[in-house]
Amino acid sequence: MIWMSRARDSGSVEYFFNSQSLREDQLFQDMLPEAVKAFEAMKQIVLYPEGSMIFAEGQRPRGVYLLSQGRANLVMRPKGKRARIIRIAEQGEMLGLSATISGEPYEVTAETLTPCQVGFIKRDDFLSLLREQPETCFRVAQLLGQSIHESYERFPLFDKTLPASAKLAHLILSWCAGGEETDEGIRLRLPLTHEQIARMIGTSRETVTRAFGEFRRKQIIQLEGATLLILNLAELESVAKSCQRSQKLSCLRNF
Repeated sequence: MIWMSRARDSGSVEYFFNSQSLREDQLFQDMLPEAVKAFEAMKQIVLYPEGSMIFAEGQRPRGVYLLSQGRANLVMRPKGKRARIIRIAEQGEMLGLSATISGEPYEVTAETLTPCQVGFIKRDDFLSLLREQPETCFRVAQLLGQSIHESYERFPLFDKTLPASAKLAHLILSWCAGGEETDEGIRLRLPLTHEQIARMIGTSRETVTRAFGEFRRKQIIQLEGATLLILNLAELESVAKSCQRSQKLSCLRNF
């Protein structure tokens, strides 16, 4: 294993959604045993402390990174503007895939939120595997297509005409898959602070706090510290549907 040093402080950041990573477990689905074995043999395990840089935006792609343990920010730094975290990568995701395949520079910077264990595969080795394993190549193409589709689904979160409550509901629903189903409802731990959520959905921290308060008053959720319990999933979905309606209207306007 290799230990990497801590990265420099990235400063103030703004959050929004995008999709720049794919889940390792999804990649391995339907892969032949020999392909999985070859994949594992190529990996170099690297341990990153919290606050480390895995790869940098604009850097020539060295390869793909499998996030075996931990979480990471995917950050974009537009010239003359504040840095933005476009996504939070979770355990089990593959980072840097599109750049590795295209040969274009990494689109984002990956910085660890927690201590991370990462499996690194060199670009040449990864591309060789895709050439030699058509099933794996097809699976990667499927996942890239899915990634693009999911990016389009997140577009309503940036619609300034939508109420913050609708965008917050949409965001909470996107976290439900990682929650725990209980007799009371879906229980999960908020992965972000109110300030970070505000920067994700394009509003203020105070507005996010008020929206959470509104959900509590309507008995849609129960919030204690960072623990969120979704009491009325159907109502939360109803609030979020305005995001979908906005997306359809936007498509019609642009047709």
